[in-house]
Amino acid sequence: MMNVFIINGGHAFAHSPGGFNKTLLERTQSFFEAQKGYQVKTTQIGSDFDLTEEVEKYKWADLIIYHTPIWWFQVPFKFKEYIDKVFTAGHNTGIYTSDGRSRTNPAINYGTGGSLHGKKYMVTSSWNAPKEAFTLAGEFFDQKSVDEGVLFGFHKMNQFIGLDLLGSTHFHDMEKNADVERELAKYDNFLNEIFKNKNSQALAS
Repeated sequence: MMNVFIINGGHAFAHSPGGFNKTLLERTQSFFEAQKGYQVKTTQIGSDFDLTEEVEKYKWADLIIYHTPIWWFQVPFKFKEYIDKVFTAGHNTGIYTSDGRSRTNPAINYGTGGSLHGKKYMVTSSWNAPKEAFTLAGEFFDQKSVDEGVLFGFHKMNQFIGLDLLGSTHFHDMEKNADVERELAKYDNFLNEIFKNKNSQALAS
């Protein structure tokens, strides 16, 4: 049995109602619940949460899936608050033990004190920015991908607690030029490629 923990980092604020990422959470949950061999738990950012329970979800999960919009080149503020509080509560209780260094040689091994080794994570992000802002010379993101640029720190955060990246996919131009059905079909293909066509072997590696 594979344990899957899905977090929707989107929440309502200003002109963003958070509908697309809520749909992704529901679609992901339905995908796994429709197959044998998976158990699913979820968290919706913006709802009340218990710190101990959220730490236990991280410990329980074999795979953590994050869905997040990007606001001002960062994850939403309530999602960041969730991470700060839950990971702090997870110090020496199952998420991480230390930063990995020793006092005898503090210059090396930083970032190796995570407690979740052997587990994996996935992330999706949704953007107002078009894909071309990342890929074309002279455009805003200097031809750096989402994963190399804005989400670099997010990936390092997950590496710090011991997780390995299983996959990522990103949705662009979702405010001014959204084709939601096309993007959801893209996401379905992404899930099928990893979990159906490969029979989940990626999780076992």
